[in-house]
Amino acid sequence: MTDTTGKPCAPSCERNREPILAVLQTVFADRRRVLEIGSGTGQHAVYFAAALPHLAWQTSERAENLQGIELWLAEAGLANTPPPIELDVGQASWPDQRFDAVFSANTLHIMAWPEVEQLFARLADVMTEDATLAVYGPFNINGDYTSDSNAAFDRWLKERGEHMGIRDLADVDALAARAGLLRVADHELPANNRCVVWQRRS
Repeated sequence: MTDTTGKPCAPSCERNREPILAVLQTVFADRRRVLEIGSGTGQHAVYFAAALPHLAWQTSERAENLQGIELWLAEAGLANTPPPIELDVGQASWPDQRFDAVFSANTLHIMAWPEVEQLFARLADVMTEDATLAVYGPFNINGDYTSDSNAAFDRWLKERGEHMGIRDLADVDALAARAGLLRVADHELPANNRCVVWQRRS
């Protein structure tokens, strides 16, 4: 979907950005450089970067989505949004920069599980020793759906691709632990989504 100016547009970004921002304003209050993994359209990036001007917000995406992000960044004209970088979690070379925060929204249930594993395995390559990770999206808890709507959403995902599906928070916690990350917060947000926060342990 595109808006009237031709920029890619995801209506869900407009709906969920305010509750996510409320979490980020706290957990990223003392952060300086954020890497957003899977920036999608770029809508979240310009909204969060405008509201959090103390942060340098680095977008990243697969090559085919970079142009749309560039359109959003150019229109916003913010000083704290550098050009997007190409990043596929499975690629051999990750950015050679270090970030004290990493954010990702609505990605874990789209990627295949081996890609989720690769994402967490590579975080050490881009995170500072005290970095914070915040991930937004639906999660299962103790193997169960948290709502009927999430169960229906999971069925819809699997119809689109067998590799997709809502991830169990315990499984993601295990990946985070192997990456040296400890869960420090789990925020329940509207529409049966969560914003889960981990802290890297030095």
